[in-house]
Formats: sequence, C-alpha cells, structure tokens
Amino acid sequence: MLGKAPPTTSSLNLVNAEVYDTTAAPDEPDHIKMADLVESLDTRELDMGEGEEIDYDGSSLGDTRIPFSAVYATVGFKEDSSKVYLPTVPITARILEVERFTTAQDRFNLSHHRSVNKSLPAVFRIELKHGEFTWIIKRKEKHFMELHRELRTYKTFMRIPLPSRSHTVRRRTVRKSEVREMPSLPRGGGDELVREEQVSSRRRQLEDYLNKLLRMAMYRKYHHTMAFIDISQLSFIHDLGPKGLEGMIYKRSGGHRIPGMNCCGHTQACYRWSKRWLVVKDSCLLYMKPDSGAISFVLLVDKEFSIKMDSKDTETKHGVRIESLSRTLVFKCSSFRHARWWGQSIESFVRENGKAFLRDHRFGSFAQEQENIPAKWYVNGKTYMEDVADALEEAKEEIFITDWWLSPEIFLKRPVVEGNRWRLDCTLKRKAQQGVRIFVMLYKEVELALGINSGYSKRTLSHLHPNIKVMRHPDHVSSSVYLWAHHEKIVVIDQSVAFVGGIDLAYGRWDDREHRLTDVGSVTRSVALEQAGSANPPSSKGVSFVDGISDGISKSNGRETPPSEPVELPKLKGIGRNRRARFSLYRHLHKHTLQHADSVSSVDSTGSGSVRSLKTGVGELQGNTRFWHGKDYCNFVYKDWIQLEKPFDDFIDRYTTPRMPWHDIASVVHGRAARDVARHFIQRWNFTKIMKPKYRSLSYPFLLPKSHSCANELRYQVPDSVNAKVQVLRSAADWSAGIKYHEESIHNAYIQVIAKSKHYIYIENQFFISCADNRTVYNKIGDAIIERILRAYKEGKKYRVYVVTPLLPGFEGDITTGGGNAIQAVMHFNYRTMIRGEYSIISQLKNESKCKKQTKMFNLNG
Repeated sequence: MLGKAPPTTSSLNLVNAEVYDTTAAPDEPDHIKMADLVESLDTRELDMGEGEEIDYDGSSLGDTRIPFSAVYATVGFKEDSSKVYLPTVPITARILEVERFTTAQDRFNLSHHRSVNKSLPAVFRIELKHGEFTWIIKRKEKHFMELHRELRTYKTFMRIPLPSRSHTVRRRTVRKSEVREMPSLPRGGGDELVREEQVSSRRRQLEDYLNKLLRMAMYRKYHHTMAFIDISQLSFIHDLGPKGLEGMIYKRSGGHRIPGMNCCGHTQACYRWSKRWLVVKDSCLLYMKPDSGAISFVLLVDKEFSIKMDSKDTETKHGVRIESLSRTLVFKCSSFRHARWWGQSIESFVRENGKAFLRDHRFGSFAQEQENIPAKWYVNGKTYMEDVADALEEAKEEIFITDWWLSPEIFLKRPVVEGNRWRLDCTLKRKAQQGVRIFVMLYKEVELALGINSGYSKRTLSHLHPNIKVMRHPDHVSSSVYLWAHHEKIVVIDQSVAFVGGIDLAYGRWDDREHRLTDVGSVTRSVALEQAGSANPPSSKGVSFVDGISDGISKSNGRETPPSEPVELPKLKGIGRNRRARFSLYRHLHKHTLQHADSVSSVDSTGSGSVRSLKTGVGELQGNTRFWHGKDYCNFVYKDWIQLEKPFDDFIDRYTTPRMPWHDIASVVHGRAARDVARHFIQRWNFTKIMKPKYRSLSYPFLLPKSHSCANELRYQVPDSVNAKVQVLRSAADWSAGIKYHEESIHNAYIQVIAKSKHYIYIENQFFISCADNRTVYNKIGDAIIERILRAYKEGKKYRVYVVTPLLPGFEGDITTGGGNAIQAVMHFNYRTMIRGEYSIISQLKNESKCKKQTKMFNLNG
C-alpha cells in the first residue's frame, strides 16, 4: 500500500466536474426507451422514489483501489459515468486553522507575523482524507456560500421531471431523502469575522456542513462539489502516487521544443489561451479538457524543472511559468493570490515527493541509481524471448515496445509445438482482447537504405485490435534526420518489468548457444504407448507434428502436398517445402572432415544419421527440429530481406545456403528501474504524438508515468532474477525525445568505466567506430582506450584490451567482387578506428615512441 500522502495545498479554482455515483442501483437498466420514459412522466409529481445507497461506514473496505487503466477511460467532467471516488470509502473534512493577514502579500511571507487588525477575509485551511489520500484546500466563506447556492439550484432541478433520458436516469439513481435533507448552511457574519468567538463558531459550522454534504452521494458527485474540494478522475488512482494540487487554469499555447518549430508560440500573435484542468503528481504535471476529460499534455519533471511567477517571465498578468527540458508552460490564474498559491504549492509538492527527478545523476543520466532491483541478464535470444513471452502473458494494464525492427510473425518460444500461441502478433492480439493497452514505437527507416519495411509491421499490428497503437519515427524530411536512428530494444510490462538490451523482436534474432548453421528438419512429438509393459518404440504409433497440417493437407508457401498420414493437430505455420535436395549439406560437411553435426537441426532432413531427441515442457521432441520458419531463416550478407508481407515464404534456399547466426545480450529489471525505462518510453511516445500531426487524435493517448512510491508492488517477477544495483542510461536528443540538449549518459559511462578499469576491458560490438576527429566521428571511446593503455605502460602494469566484432557487418553484398557498399563503408570506419590513419588506436600508440613494444601485443581482430 502507498504510504500516507502528506497534505498538499490547493487554491480555489472552480470547475465543472462530476463524481462517479457509487450509490446507483445495481439493477438499473442500461438503456431506457424515450417513448416509455415520456409516458411514465407525471408533471404533477415533483418528487422522486427512493434510490439505493451504499453507506460509507468504512467497516469493510475490500479492494478499493481504482485500476491504473482508468486513465484511458476518462470522460467529460459532467458525465454521470465518470469514476472519481474510491468505492465504499468515506471522505472526511476537517478545518485545521483560520488564516488572517493584514495584506494579500503577507500570505506568502512565512516570516511575517499575523496582524491583530482583522481587515481582510478569513481563509479556512481544510484537510480532506479519502482512503490513503490526504490533501489540503483553502477556502473563504464566500466560496461556501457560492457552493451552497449551486447545490440549491441543483436540488430544485433534480425535483423537476424533465423529458430527458439522462435527467431521468440521474433522478432514479439518487435517494429521495437526500433531496429533502440537504444540509443547511447557517447564516454567518460575512467574510470579516472580528472576534475569535465568531471565528471558532463559524469554523465548527462550516466543518459540519461540509462533512454532511460529502456523506450524501447526490451532492458529493456534483461537479461543483468536486471542484470545491479539488478532485478529478485522476485524483485517487493508486499507481499515480499521492494527490497533488488540482484546479482550473488558462494555459497558453506553444512552448514545445520541436526541432524546426521553435518559433511557434513566441509572439503575442501566436498565443491562444485554453481552459484546462491542471493535475500535479509527484513526477509529472498534466492537464485535461473539462468537456471531454481527455488528457491534453503531460510534462515530466526533470532536472531543469523550475517555476517563475514574475510578470516579466510569464509575460501575462497573474501568470505562472513552468520550465523543463521539454517545454515551457505558461498559465494564468484569476488573481495574484491564486498565481502565487499555484506556483509555491507546485514547487513544494514536487520538491517533497519528486526530488529524485530534480537532480543530475551519475554519468549525467536522467535516472538515479536504484538499490536492490531484481534483475537478470541474457546471452542470445532463446531464453530472452521465452521470458518476454511469459511476461507479456502476465500483463494486466499496459505493454510498451520499441524496436529498431519488429517482425509481427516471429515465434517467441521454439520449437513451435503449440500452434500460433507464442507468435508475437497472436500474443499481442490475445492481450489486447483482454483489455491490455499496447503501445509500439518503431524506427521509420530510410526505405532506399534499409529493407525492414516498418510500414508493414505497423499495418499488421494496428489491424489486430483497437487497443494496439503503433507509431513510427522519425519523419526524415520534416525533421531533417537522415543519419540518426532509434536503435533501442525495449519491452515494458505494466511499468513494473522492463526488458532492455540488444535483441530486436525480429527475424534472425532468435538463437541459442549452439548457433546452428542449418535448419531443414521438422518436428515430431512422441506420445507414449498406453499399453503397460510395452517395450516397442512409439515411433510407429506416435503423432507426427508437421507445421501447416490442416484437414489432411500440409501447406507451405502456398503449395499443398498430401501428408503420409492425416491427423487433426494444432496448425503450425511456416514450414519449408519437404523435398529431396539435390545438394546434401550433411554429406558436404562430412566430406570436409566434419565428423558430426552440432545439433539435430544442422543435419539435412534427407541425410542419414541417428534421430536425436529434445526434451521440452510440452513433451519429448524427436527428429530434425525446425526452429526458423520462412523469413526467419536468413543470411543478410548473402541476401537482404524481401517481401516481408509474405512472412512464411523462404527467401533463400535453406538447402544450399547456411543461415547467419545471431549473438547478442539483453537484460530485465523490475520495480523502480523499470519505472525509469517506462519513463523514457513515455517521453518519446508523447513527443512523437505532439510532433507528428497524424498522431494528435484522441485515438493515440498521452501516456502517464506511474509513481516510484509504489514501484516495489510487483505482481510478476521474471524467474531466477537476483538483486542488483541498477541505473538506467540512455542517448536522447531534441529530435528523438524533444529535450533541450543531448543526454549521452551511455557514452559517459563507457568513458568512465574504461578509465577506472584495473586489469582489462572486453568489448563485443556490432561495429567498432570511434577515435574522435570532431568532423565525422565524435565518440571518444577509442581515445579512452588509448589513454588507459598509455597509463598502464607508464605505470609498468599489465593491461589488456579485447575487442570482438563480426568478421563482416550485417549488410548484403560480396566485397570480393566490389559489391556491398554498406559493408565497405562500415569496414572502413572499423579499420580507421583500429589500425588505419592518424586517428586509429595503433597509430596513436605508435606515436608514443616508448610504446612500440606495447602495440605489438594489441589485437583487435574478431
């Protein structure tokens, strides 16, 4: 449970809002015909029948939390369906003190002594409690009078049987006694209460009035009452953290940090003022449209977060200016007192509850170091994708995915023996049908340079279910981004489990430590004989699983061949053609002195050899197992991917061309570290939504970060995780995340780790491009390696550097015939870093005359 939230100060800002009615009769029909409604009306009867009410006795609370998914179901503040209050939980009010000052300015001067002259109206400081949430509002007596007048009007209106469906339904959901027993507000002496006896007496009267009001569902749910106590549909969601300041403001348009559009909103001619409901949370600010309840913007708290209230900074009367790395937000209030109140309350709340976001952290990262984080690391894609599949299955609210490349049809668990259950698109569709919101961000490639076809991936996923939203970024022409790419591979589950690393959910990435070169077999699952004591092998009576079996026909790549024995089994797509190859790779390997294959799938299905078995969680698999289906069997140096819209058609001959193995690493973190990863994804998603007009519709919602205060409440944890000290690092800039300046905490961490290493460093990377010349290459990892080697040489200590890179970069082409421009370009920069040119590691070491012997021991070939 979230700890008791500290009281927060709020200003008076009335808004039209409405509370979820927890007293509605459970058997009330959802749809009422207007004809029947009109016939049942009796204009002579200005009264109502009794409704049902759930008393707030607080004796049996049960599970009273509002789920986080409610942020995607917000409605207009006046709608009856809005859910605001915690069910069966009372809300209470207590007037703590009465503030009296001589001048308005003295209210914000804490060191000023209160004056004996009671010339200004008294301000009542009221503490409200609702479940685990506690907050404070300040109101004058005139505000109580205004609320009472609004409620009397509402009472009269509810007694009139208007011929309206919504009005009649609303009348039937309230109790008749509540209309009659509306609490009375005793006449007071006005705002200027002179004697202390008057103040004390009025204080008790107002407190009693407010508590009676909040016990009546009819008046508690009324939008004027909600505005009076500063609550909305986002106030009491547990995962959003403690309740902060809320209220109506007028915000100024513009202020976003969008490359190429920074001129907008910087002149009076560009300004537009809009009425919004502002909500302050511990790690973000957001505002909503009162008429629709839609979240219109989310501003994340960061190290540049600041608040200014001077007119020269806000350029408006009674304004507040909020600065962050991503936006300058200006809004205005109704008076000087309200503006000061808002500014000081926001600053104090954020500094008390979100101070970790206001500091600069190690390596210049946006995230701090987190202790005791359950974490796990992976080598190769097999176990990584299996854990991703299991975590996706446990998702209850949200799934975030961002990849450089995503292939919807890949299988996360292999070999495929459960049909399409663990195919990525089928898994996401299944979770979307269960109500989970899924958000996917894909890198939008330059189509002339890359063939990953992110447009197909977007269309495929978007058509699965309305709960799946897919964005692509960047637009290269409009943003002038040509040489940079989103290269992140992230999967976040409910903002509590986050997978981060180098493995895309894409073709060619699944592999294990065997790194098989071939895959031409099929799957056979043995079923044990039921006869007791049978010693015969079950092969003759086993059940043969061949991908694509349906109605006795084996389908593959659009062709049909009759199976040897038709059976009704789960449909598994993607098997290649079962034909006799003219070339036997099995015989070819043995001809070249290879004594045995490294796995069953490395043997040609037509070749001889013993059948091997593989024990899995679904039974014992026998035969030559197929792991890579269709486009997943690849060799990108031999041939780049084509026709990705036909995922189960082979595009290279697996009988003559070996596949290219894939070796990479990844990790998973939980709790607060997962919150940090999710926060980065949210920042990128919200920025892309603002930047690209096609995503500004309500169908692409703004995302909200969950509070770190409840991050340890894990509903699911990846097996075999161990506690570790974790810090999330990233590379982010104006074009990718909309922030003021570049964050290169990953690069900074590399430099510091190399500098502080004692005995050796081991680098395994797809490319090795470094040694800055400040013209083409800017990263200084190679320079850090040089400095560390020279330091070890001068100190006379043994030090080693190991760098492993692929023999050839993963691009199509044959460099022996002069082809493969991309391969040649990458290899040029690799060699430039290692041995060629004045900026290479070897050249710079040789420039140190005493280090020539050291360079002979330096080996960077992988």
